[in-house]
Amino acid sequence: MSDDARSRAADLDAVVVGAGPNGLAAAVTLARAGLAVRVYERADQAGGGAATRELTLPGFLHDVCSAVHPLAFESRFFREFGLAQRIPFVTPELSFAQPLDDGRAALAYRDLARTRDGLGADGRAYEQLMRPLVERVGEVAEFTGSSLVRVPRSIRTPLGFGLRALEQGSVAWDARFREDAAPALLTGVAAHTILPQPSLAAAAAGLALGTYAHARGWPIPVGGSQTIIDAMVADLEAHGGELVLGQEIADLDELPRARATLLDVTPRGLLRMAKGRIPSRYRRALESFRYGGAVAKIDFALREPVPWANPEIRHAGTVHVGGTRDEVAYSENEVNAGRLPERPYVLVSQPTLFDASRAPDGQHTLWTYTHVPPGSTADRQDAVVRQIERFAPGFRDTILATHSRTAVDVERHNPNYPGGDIAAGAPSLWQLVRRPVISADPWRTPIPGVYLASASVAPGPGVHGLGGWYAAQSALRHEFGTRALPDLSPEPWQRAPA
Repeated sequence: MSDDARSRAADLDAVVVGAGPNGLAAAVTLARAGLAVRVYERADQAGGGAATRELTLPGFLHDVCSAVHPLAFESRFFREFGLAQRIPFVTPELSFAQPLDDGRAALAYRDLARTRDGLGADGRAYEQLMRPLVERVGEVAEFTGSSLVRVPRSIRTPLGFGLRALEQGSVAWDARFREDAAPALLTGVAAHTILPQPSLAAAAAGLALGTYAHARGWPIPVGGSQTIIDAMVADLEAHGGELVLGQEIADLDELPRARATLLDVTPRGLLRMAKGRIPSRYRRALESFRYGGAVAKIDFALREPVPWANPEIRHAGTVHVGGTRDEVAYSENEVNAGRLPERPYVLVSQPTLFDASRAPDGQHTLWTYTHVPPGSTADRQDAVVRQIERFAPGFRDTILATHSRTAVDVERHNPNYPGGDIAAGAPSLWQLVRRPVISADPWRTPIPGVYLASASVAPGPGVHGLGGWYAAQSALRHEFGTRALPDLSPEPWQRAPA
């Protein structure tokens, strides 16, 4: 580095490593506070878990990881940032669906009463489970969207939520139900976690996601998840921040001098980058951090929509393919035992049903992933196609091209997914409390000026930006002596056309 470059580098207030949603949330917050911020990203495109690329054929835009965003309207960071005012979203009336055999389907509409009416004998029981949470969606988002070590302002909603999670996370999970549709809905959404079924943490995540589905829905960004990232990068640069692409940081010594360093990396990444700087007790905590189950991802270019046997499923933003509660639980428990199920649980979204800009006229993109043991080298494309064909006969004939990634490929693309773990750490109950340490301020490390700002730190996985936002708040307090939160709201020119 030249003397001139060193002089410029010394003028930085903060550096951020990683331009995923959390890293950019940290950078935006610090830049809005008037600080000089630079972000380094190893890839040639910002986005991390929210990138969009052409993966199959020209003109077909595929979300690389996250496609549907239940937290886009519920994350406090995104609300402060005014994300819904910056970019256009489409929010399907049918949040998610679960196909069953014989052309049946369990359907979760944004309208909870409509969902109840479609669940037959179990409709009332399902509504009684979900309505108290839906009516207090803001409180649910508040206490699930922070460190679990922090004491909530009110105990009423966390208590009710906890009792419901205890029921749905135990052998009592079928006690209130008589048929198979409502239990399938609940297990399909809980299975996002790649955790054993039933389990308390999986049930809690499923209840939170279900609450958002029935409150404001699960929105899909027009143009792909990349539009979320592009809005954040634009705001960063509008307030003096810099983004450097294609530069991997292997060691903290490679970074320019700055008062604060925020890392959108896993504990494993921090151990590698910090080397001998980490105190032994904290190092042992990072070394004991456990990573969870993995995903294999398959993207499809289609000549026409998926021919679901139940036509109502075509209106769903997300489809959980796997059959009944027992079938999904068996599949997920096989994965957690280190085996590949013959009939896997598959997460499916066909965004072009709601956003035609992502594929050539009349054609479609299909986003899928299925769960596999960590480090798996298995290509699950055939298993996924067979499972979709089970509920959508003729699906195979609609396929124009595919792009398949194993769990190993997923990690190779993004080192924040060790072994293919897109949660960047098992989201078990213990590791949601200890993420990555038990602390009211888990984002601050014992290395002076260094903060963790990733999905490996509280509140955990999801495209919500909260890990980075909280890390930035901690850095503002400890490195810059301010508790005042900067205004993140969009300028008039940053608002999307109505």
